[in-house]
Amino acid sequence: MEGVEEKLRALSIARRSHPEEPVYLLDVSLQPAASSSDQGSVLAVACSNFSIRLHNKDTLSLLGEYGGHSGALCGVNFAHTSPDLLFSGSADRTVRVWDVRRPGTDAVQVFRSDPSHRYCSFGVSCSDVVLCAGTEQVNDEDSFLVFWDARVTGKKVEGGGRVLGVYSESHSDDITQVRFHPRNKDRLASGSTDGLVNVYDLSLGAEEEALLATCNSGSSAGSVCWSGRDLNQLLCLSHDEGLHLWDLSQLDTDEPLTIFSTPDARSLTPLPDGGSIDYLVGGSWLEEAQRLLVVGGMNSGDLHLMECDEKGLRLLSSLQGGHTSMVRCFLWDAVADALVTGGEDAQLLLWKPGGEELTSGKRESMKSASALKLKSRPHKKHGYQREKKTVVKSL
Repeated sequence: MEGVEEKLRALSIARRSHPEEPVYLLDVSLQPAASSSDQGSVLAVACSNFSIRLHNKDTLSLLGEYGGHSGALCGVNFAHTSPDLLFSGSADRTVRVWDVRRPGTDAVQVFRSDPSHRYCSFGVSCSDVVLCAGTEQVNDEDSFLVFWDARVTGKKVEGGGRVLGVYSESHSDDITQVRFHPRNKDRLASGSTDGLVNVYDLSLGAEEEALLATCNSGSSAGSVCWSGRDLNQLLCLSHDEGLHLWDLSQLDTDEPLTIFSTPDARSLTPLPDGGSIDYLVGGSWLEEAQRLLVVGGMNSGDLHLMECDEKGLRLLSSLQGGHTSMVRCFLWDAVADALVTGGEDAQLLLWKPGGEELTSGKRESMKSASALKLKSRPHKKHGYQREKKTVVKSL
């Protein structure tokens, strides 16, 4: 990781957005390159006021905004093969698709299912053929994975694409994460506040046959990330700062799936001042470096970049002078060697090696009563109520 590690250590603020209102920045997605010569140009940001903002990825200048959702957003994702299409999911019972070439216009497609389904996660397969959304718990009983044909026709059809099916038995509480495999269009991972992370092979059809493995995180699953040289590992970060790394290549062997596991990762990496991080932001597999990056933060806004492997966490770099409160999202732009972060201070920051900020001074915290209406750690109040399954090797 030497090359990337040097770049991470050299990061400093290159650009800083100037918010017009105090909102939390909840998720960020980078427009993929349309061709080998096109680096992509748009960042999409999900905000706590239910809006989606488009920014230039190099300058962070605001390009436009969408305002069609009426409930809390659970994420934004660009399509893989049609880079001008942006998906967004919401607790307003819809997943919407936007054309980023036309900021401010209505969604080009709206996906719905049963009226009782409020979505708290979603994902799109690497082929852009299947859309899957995870619901909140319904009637204090079950939660659902809903599948649609994700191909956008260009015609506005009420209810969106065709519902392909529903999985209803694998989780018993809010499904907080839906993560399709980056290369295998049929491989899907889901995480829930019931403490379980499930892996499916959708080509096998029915839920009972499709469920390949159930991994128990022991706590409410907050984020899930595919990783490893063959992308056959899963990183799970829990809402109470636990960290679990599993090796799915061992499914058909007698070897354990767990590579590393701890119920509290905050003290694993001592900081230079002798303290420890306050929370985990998330993880990201750096394909070019073949390393797993985990980002942790301080309530003050400082960030700490760490490498994760079978030995645990190792501190790589610390970023200070940027955010003034909790960071909620990040992404690594491998083409531009840049880190993008967004937080509860309403700031969107671009960090680059040797970056020199063009704006003056550190922003004041933009928190307000309206912004604070959202929980800083969604789903943290939920327990995992049913008896947990042990790891299932294969079915």
